[in-house]
Amino acid sequence: MRRRYVQILAGAAGSSLLLAACAQEDPQAGTRADPAVDTHAATAWALSGGSDVVLDGAFETWNGDHPDDTIEVSWLENDAYKTRIGEALETGEPPTLILGWAGADLDRLVAEDAVVDLSDAVGPVLDRVLPAVAANGEVDGRTYAVPNNQTQPVVLYYNAQVLERVGLEPPETFDDLLAAVDVLQDDGVLPIALAGGSRWPELMYIQYLTDRVGGPEVFQRVVDGEPGAWSDPAILEALRMIRQLVDAGAFGDHFTGTLADGSGDVSLVASGQAAFVLQGAWVYPDFLTEAPALIANDGLGFARFPDVEGGAGDADNVVGNPANFWSVSSAASPEAQQVAIDFLVEQTYAEREVDRFLIVRTVPPVRDLERQIKRLENADYLRFVYDMVESAPHFQLSWDQALPPEQAGPLLDNLHLVFTGELSARGFADAMNDTL
Repeated sequence: MRRRYVQILAGAAGSSLLLAACAQEDPQAGTRADPAVDTHAATAWALSGGSDVVLDGAFETWNGDHPDDTIEVSWLENDAYKTRIGEALETGEPPTLILGWAGADLDRLVAEDAVVDLSDAVGPVLDRVLPAVAANGEVDGRTYAVPNNQTQPVVLYYNAQVLERVGLEPPETFDDLLAAVDVLQDDGVLPIALAGGSRWPELMYIQYLTDRVGGPEVFQRVVDGEPGAWSDPAILEALRMIRQLVDAGAFGDHFTGTLADGSGDVSLVASGQAAFVLQGAWVYPDFLTEAPALIANDGLGFARFPDVEGGAGDADNVVGNPANFWSVSSAASPEAQQVAIDFLVEQTYAEREVDRFLIVRTVPPVRDLERQIKRLENADYLRFVYDMVESAPHFQLSWDQALPPEQAGPLLDNLHLVFTGELSARGFADAMNDTL
């Protein structure tokens, strides 16, 4: 069966600003090879964009310190990786280190014996990681995946200069957000940038709204495959609220032509053409590239998703991706597997790597990070994200990663039809119930 890897990380070209920042830490330049698999040598495929400079530095450090046990790294953009890793897994020739997001994809890899049980080998790494994040790499109480980059909650970013000009404060409730839409439209500003052409950013709205209305138990019933789970009143209400936003003009008339790849939605907020964007913490490095002056002048704001008055969900709950993960391929040679495991234990979230994440203003999910963040200048964003994750009662994995591919694909398709007005809330629920 063809595996569909639904990409959450919004890829963008590595920025010269971030490269320069990391060059202060590590002067070596990364070598980026074309994808190739040799089961007798350790290999890894990684994603370009975002915080890729940090992983690049980790591999450079490892290869420099272990010339006899190097790891050949290939860097791919989102769609290229998604296609290539699916084909490689089908043919039994994946890289030694398999990049993933845990969830249903990891469940399937474990069920098919495609990845190695790491439980007895990676304790020193997991001792450094926040337990709520590390738990996502477990299946049936055993560890098959190790987090490898920043934690990635979904954040409501806003252009503070735009809000100040029109006299608005960041919305605390959904009703506040709806009211802000009218004010911003009157000022000629796109209220909310949405990369509807990429589809997956639309998931963030149904996730947060469902959680705020009904709590995390609602989606858990979907994950558990309960009959009719998609017809839960909280999901239907979340879909109705999405239509309220669309009908009010929150996303404008051209959101289906905006793409997340290339930071199309981020650029609209960075340039002041839009006021808000709901996106993952993975896009902050792109804001650094797109609008360094805006950030330097405290013009980029960030907030939790608004509460829903009368809802059953906790307003501190978070959705997104706890992190990206490395798994080790069972198809690799024992020698290559051992090199990969040694890399995970020695290099993942080592002190130098943690510093590199902080340099590019991303937050690794490690314990007791407050002191290191406090030492940094202009670290309000880092403190916000770290506190957001550390204090969240529940951190819900992105739905298209939590669900198996045969459900994730229809989810993206049917939700997009709700956003475009071609499918009702009830029609969405009926279509998705058929996938359970």
